[in-house]
Amino acid sequence: MEETDVEQVTLALLDAATDKDPEVQEQVRKSMLTLGKQQPDRVLAMCQDYLLKHPKLVVSHRVVILQTIELIVGCRIDEISSPRIKSIISLASDEMTRSKEVIPDWQQAASNILVAVGNKYINDIMEEILCKFQPGLLPHYFVVQTLANLSDSNVYGMVPFLNAILGTMLPMLSMAKHDNMKWVFSSALCHFSNSILEYLANLDKAPDPTVRKDTFSSEIFAAFDILFGNWLQSRESKLRLTVAEAVGSMCHLMASEKLEEQIPKLIPAILSLYKKNNEHYVISKSLCLVLDASVSMGSRVLETQLDGLLLVLHLQVCAPVEYSNPPTVKNHNEVLRCFSLLANFFPDRLVMFVLQKLDNSNERNRMGSLVVLRHLINSTTSTMENKKLLILASIRQPMADQSNKVKKCVVQVISAMAHHGYLELEGGELLVRFIVQHCALPDTYRRSHRPTDPEEVTNEALRSMCDNTLHLLTTTVGRLADVLWPKLLYYLTPSQYSNATTPLCKSLIVLGNKKKTNQEISFNIDFTQEVNLPSPQILLVRLLVNAAFPFSSRGHGAPSLSLLQILSVNIHPKTETLWEKDIPPLLSTLEESTTESLDEKQWEEKLLMLLSKTLATIDDDKWVCQLAAEATRYLSTYNNALEEKSFLYRCLGVTLQQCFNKELVKKQLQEILLAARHYDAVEREGVAMAVGLCANSHLEGTLAKLEEFGKSDAFKKSPSIFNILKERNDVEVEKVKSTLILCYGQVALNAPREKILTRIDQDILRCISKHFNTKDLTMKLSLIQSVGLIAKAISECVKKQGYVFSRKQELITVMLDFIKAEPADLLRTPVRHLVMTTFANLMPLDPALSENESSDLLKVCVNGVFSLPPETRTPEKTKEEETLDPKQRKALYKDTLAALQELLKSVLVKDPTPDGLQSVFKHIESWLSSGHDHERERAVTVTAHMLAFYLDSLTVKNMVSFHNLGALLGRLSPRCSDPCPAVRTAAMDCIHSLLYIQLRYEGFSLDYKDDGVDSLLLLKDRLDNPDPSVLYKTCSDLTKVMSKRLPQEQLTALVFMLFEGLVDSQPNCCRASSVILNTLLKNRGGGLQELVPEMLEVLHVRLQNITEEQVRVAVGQTVLILASQHLQAVINALVNKPLPYDSWTGEMWMALGADPLVASQILGMVIEKLLIMAPYVDQRESMMRGGTKKVATSQPLAMTCGLKELLLNGQSQEPAVGMFPQLFSCLTVRLGASVGVSAPKDNNTKQTACIHVAGVAADALRILLARAQLDEVMKRLDEDKAWDAIKEPNTHITGVTLLARAMAKHAGPRLPSIVECLCPSLNNIYECQRVTVTAFFSELLNHHVVTELMLIDVLMNNMMERISDPCCTVRMLAVRGLGNIAVGSPEKVNKYAKELLAAMSSGMEERDDPGKLITLEAMSGLSKVLVYLDKKNVQMLVVYIFMKIKPFLESENDEIRCASIHLMGNLSKFGSGEQVFKDQIHNVLVSLLLHLVDPNPQVVKACKFSMRVCAPVVGSEQITAMFQNHLHDEKSLHYGEFINDLTKYLIQDFPGMLNFYHISVIQFFKSTWAEVRAGAAMFIGFLLGNLQEEHFSHLNMGTITKGLVMLLQDPDPVVRVKAAEAMGRFH
Repeated sequence: MEETDVEQVTLALLDAATDKDPEVQEQVRKSMLTLGKQQPDRVLAMCQDYLLKHPKLVVSHRVVILQTIELIVGCRIDEISSPRIKSIISLASDEMTRSKEVIPDWQQAASNILVAVGNKYINDIMEEILCKFQPGLLPHYFVVQTLANLSDSNVYGMVPFLNAILGTMLPMLSMAKHDNMKWVFSSALCHFSNSILEYLANLDKAPDPTVRKDTFSSEIFAAFDILFGNWLQSRESKLRLTVAEAVGSMCHLMASEKLEEQIPKLIPAILSLYKKNNEHYVISKSLCLVLDASVSMGSRVLETQLDGLLLVLHLQVCAPVEYSNPPTVKNHNEVLRCFSLLANFFPDRLVMFVLQKLDNSNERNRMGSLVVLRHLINSTTSTMENKKLLILASIRQPMADQSNKVKKCVVQVISAMAHHGYLELEGGELLVRFIVQHCALPDTYRRSHRPTDPEEVTNEALRSMCDNTLHLLTTTVGRLADVLWPKLLYYLTPSQYSNATTPLCKSLIVLGNKKKTNQEISFNIDFTQEVNLPSPQILLVRLLVNAAFPFSSRGHGAPSLSLLQILSVNIHPKTETLWEKDIPPLLSTLEESTTESLDEKQWEEKLLMLLSKTLATIDDDKWVCQLAAEATRYLSTYNNALEEKSFLYRCLGVTLQQCFNKELVKKQLQEILLAARHYDAVEREGVAMAVGLCANSHLEGTLAKLEEFGKSDAFKKSPSIFNILKERNDVEVEKVKSTLILCYGQVALNAPREKILTRIDQDILRCISKHFNTKDLTMKLSLIQSVGLIAKAISECVKKQGYVFSRKQELITVMLDFIKAEPADLLRTPVRHLVMTTFANLMPLDPALSENESSDLLKVCVNGVFSLPPETRTPEKTKEEETLDPKQRKALYKDTLAALQELLKSVLVKDPTPDGLQSVFKHIESWLSSGHDHERERAVTVTAHMLAFYLDSLTVKNMVSFHNLGALLGRLSPRCSDPCPAVRTAAMDCIHSLLYIQLRYEGFSLDYKDDGVDSLLLLKDRLDNPDPSVLYKTCSDLTKVMSKRLPQEQLTALVFMLFEGLVDSQPNCCRASSVILNTLLKNRGGGLQELVPEMLEVLHVRLQNITEEQVRVAVGQTVLILASQHLQAVINALVNKPLPYDSWTGEMWMALGADPLVASQILGMVIEKLLIMAPYVDQRESMMRGGTKKVATSQPLAMTCGLKELLLNGQSQEPAVGMFPQLFSCLTVRLGASVGVSAPKDNNTKQTACIHVAGVAADALRILLARAQLDEVMKRLDEDKAWDAIKEPNTHITGVTLLARAMAKHAGPRLPSIVECLCPSLNNIYECQRVTVTAFFSELLNHHVVTELMLIDVLMNNMMERISDPCCTVRMLAVRGLGNIAVGSPEKVNKYAKELLAAMSSGMEERDDPGKLITLEAMSGLSKVLVYLDKKNVQMLVVYIFMKIKPFLESENDEIRCASIHLMGNLSKFGSGEQVFKDQIHNVLVSLLLHLVDPNPQVVKACKFSMRVCAPVVGSEQITAMFQNHLHDEKSLHYGEFINDLTKYLIQDFPGMLNFYHISVIQFFKSTWAEVRAGAAMFIGFLLGNLQEEHFSHLNMGTITKGLVMLLQDPDPVVRVKAAEAMGRFH
């Protein structure tokens, strides 16, 4: 290769170095570097020359070239000649200093070259640079910068020069007037100082170990003097910071006495920089270096600077630390290092300073001070030892701060103090209290969604931190055990610490267990000696109440119980054994429970039982009495936690049961009643339970106290109330009365059974009855609750009539108001149940209610019960009432429903007639079809009870018409398939009762048994089976019974009521309605002829609201039932429905397919009509525009639509299969005539119908295939998306082809009759139908099945005839069909050889072929046929055909390009062994290779095929193997590697053709396709890269170079990248 070629290429690369595309830039650099690595001297020389010849080159361009030089030098420095190195040094030095102005990118790139060379040639570099670093002259900025960087990259090489450099530099410092020069000198001095310090620190590795610090001290001080004295005060912040950094580094090299002199000036100067600069890290680092140097030499003057130092450092430590911003973190750490250095030198002053700063209330100030304090406690332990008490006293001030941020810092300080022995000292308990207080923090309350402070400390975060701290103090600081035990117990009882209970208990458990295990004396607590500890009684109460609400206060239940067990001997010595046995099972229950799963009532009973057993075990009346007294006083602490307070009342009741001191019991009852907050419902309940529980042991005393309380001043609205209730003058008297009433109820419930009956009249009811006429709602509710409790008590004692009240009407009105006042969506109290039970008892009494009164009463009661939510739904708690547990709720629902049934029965008794029944049923009727299961269940259950009662009570004296039987049956019978089992069985009971009632009204006797009606009871057993099919069969059997028993006059009412049932809220019931309806119509539909039109219309309307598929199908069956009786009328109505058919009409059509006989008649009629009627008419587009459009004729279109819908019915399979060939042919031809055809206008609206004409035919054909069970055909068509294609004009032929292909592959036996039916259409006047049939036949020839079925001759003759069809598309399809014989029946190819070659030849020369489609088909067809033709038939034509197709290889039409390449491959077998053919292959080889990267994947595939089959002809075994191994369709090809290997073999096997090859490749540099141009560049690149020296004579390097240079300017960046890559191989 000529040197000029490499130079030209390098020059081109240098020109392209600033290409606008970054990938091209990168490749250009890589190629230059590659060339540079291979021929470093030559390429470096080129780069130098380029820079020298282009002195005005733009900076960015110069920079790229200089960077390339640096890279080559960096990796090949050992291979570059010494003269070249020197010239490079000279060039870089010149480039760096040519411009007096500073141009950073350019000069930095040049400087980097010098630094890279300096790693090996430091002496040459210094010789060059020192020439430009002359005494008395200010050097170039980058000369100094280069020296600085050299001192970093080559420490051992540079330090020996530094003394001289410093000597030269010092005078220059005073000459520097501009900030940038001052900056670079300062930076250099910083680097020099760091290098010297590194050199001195590693003298053992240094070339000259005699170097000492004092070697540089005087020069460094002189420089320091200028930097510090003059430059540090610069206005430019960047310069100030660099000077400060340099000064810090220089301090360690200065003589001690000099540094000592400077400290009084130096430190204030550095500190002053903080105010002038935003970047503080460099200043803090410099200050730290200065302090380190000062402390290391034992400075005496440092103390004089201490005050100023500490103030500024404190400001720095108070600055916020942004952890996402590393410099602020680094600055913070440097400041803390400064504090550590000073603390070791001046401990007293430093501590006093920090503690004084704690008094400052500023948040940021305090936080900073606390951070320093924690740092000092942890890092300077010995220094802080004698200052502990002082620190303890000073920490109190920030502990009172309200800021969570400050508190967080305080907690961190306390944690540090705990680990260093502070908490054991006096005052340490305050720190513990602080931690506990913040373990009790409530959750943060956020008022808005304002942007949060990134440093914000939420209550949750602070609380969690304190939890962890308390745990750590307990578990890791052993000496704190006696500080924390038992003092932490104090915090368990005050309510303000309730949220800290869980961490407190856990810590106390750890401490207690440890002490108990180690048998420490301090485990036993002397409550009389310990100050401020709660009593054992209060601890017991507090922990029990905690346990009752185990998931409150962060889950304090289990820890409270565990602590109670640990404390057992400290609570009372006798409890230990009992609690060790009883508490662990309780803890297990909690472990297995969640908030949702725990049965609260049962859990509370277990805890009350534990308390009762505990008190019995203690057996100490004095202790128990003290417990009662203290618990009573403790009640007020729960005023803000009423649920807990209610449980404490119950504990108090249990305790009073165990008290034997009657006076104390009375006193406690008095206190409870007086102190209670009667205005709160929960508290009233709690007081009543406490009094009731007490009455179990003290009935007489409790009743006496209640009577006394009832007469007290608490019930008088007078000033004396102040004397009794003190500050409770705002309590309403009615609320106190409510409490008293509830107390009497609870006394009745809890009192001993043997004593209570005698006391109800004289003591309890006497006191309650006077309040019956109250208007206060609270009292009313209390009265009902209390009466309920009394009734419960009485029922458990005796079975006798309840009390009768005289004021019936008044009470009914009051009680009705009670029900109306109840929330409709909630059942929490027994108000409804009690009131309705009372009504049922009152109803038989005189005076009787009027009709309106009775109706109002029933309406309120029925709606009030049915509208309730299901009993399984848990209602939310309100302030007024306790939530009932599930068992209570279930019982309450059951009682309420039973009470309603009793009420309805009592109403029916008054009027046992059909009208009386209707008067009750009308209130229930609407609930039967409710959307809620529970509402329907209630309604049907109540109806069943009511009808059974009616039947049992029925006495028929005269023949009466049961006029509402049909309507009742229509309402109830669909419910027999309700999704709810209870509804189904109850509905069957209803129908059974109704039919027997009808029998009774017909005159049958009471003891008459009807077998049909009684069979319903047998059907009832089937209703337990949820299987829908079983339920519908049951409904059908039920209907048969009903239809036998139903009078004719009731039939219409039943049918139309069942129509309503089709849109029931429950899908199952809709289906049942349809089953019952169809069964009825089959049995008795013959008599409803006049109703058929109306019924069809109603069904059409109903279908629009039916969403359930099965119901829609059943409605279709209804239509079919009617059609089987009145076929003509139904068909006429459906055919004349407007197009497009709505879905409901479509469903009616579909229903007709269910009957094979009906379906066969309709199919025959449709085929006949479609064959004889015109498929479309031509209409003018508009008056304004010329041209015509095809518009479908209405009748055939309607028939096609109906046929499609009918075939959708699976039952139409039998007739569809029987007439398959005729239907398939008819629909295929109809489809051809429908493509591109518009829908007709609607006669009524005059708007074009919104219907896809071809789509309807395609859908019908698709459904027909499904009916014929051609599943494989369907699957194939769906996979190929044939249906979308077949109905659109542009893709119709493709769709038909796919249809024919699928039929040939998967439905061969059906083809003869189909072909027979289709042949007449080839001569049809409609061109579109000829196209469709020709396309179908053309594809059939692609499959061997036509030969097997002996259809080949028929099809080939048809194709030959179509070759001369006037339609271009038909001719194209005919050529395609003839070519397809090679695929379908290759053995027949030679039989038709003459005809085939003639047809293909004429096809390739077709002139009336605007899109070259016939030409393309001819080439493709010939390609396929050639595979099977005998050599003798083709051999003479091979070269002729080759020459004919060669121009097509570069055609811009992808398909033609692909077909021509493929045909070339197929010609190869006919040219095997012929030299002339081998030459032709080599002629096109380059073209084929480059089209392997063609943008069209099919062209690539064709190239791979042709090259594989032509491989043996090429004449190289290695190339043949490559083609056959690598060029497979399924394998991806790594083009670069492939071409690289191929060029090696081309060079090896065909050296004589290299000239031809490279000229061929160069021609493709101008190809249309960028991919091919890029491939050509790669080809040339690999050819050059693999070519030996002796072969270069075969190549025209000048042309290659010129071509690549041209490609390097190509508009496509991919091409430019490949051109640059190729250039990199010019070595």
